[in-house]
Amino acid sequence: MSRARFDELIHAPTRLSIVSLLAAVEWADFKFIRDEVGLSDSALSKQLTTLEQAGYLEIRKGFVGKRPRTSARLTRTGRAAFELHVAALQEIVARSGASVLGR
Repeated sequence: MSRARFDELIHAPTRLSIVSLLAAVEWADFKFIRDEVGLSDSALSKQLTTLEQAGYLEIRKGFVGKRPRTSARLTRTGRAAFELHVAALQEIVARSGASVLGR
């Protein structure tokens, strides 16, 4: 694994919440992400676009019946960036003698 690296794009609380959620699933429906992160449709759309433009997300648009359906997933680049960011956060916390897991 590469050296831990703090990622300013992922670090923003809203984007960190989105990326963290997506790291746990293959694909997530827009409505699920919106409800879990607690954002409006427009705010979530803006954050997903930012992450997609950085190459961290893939967005899939389609229809279920006549209803539009948008889903998102982390790309390999996004997953790697998230893992390096988490490792960097763990290093920062470890310097204090505290544990990320609270042990």
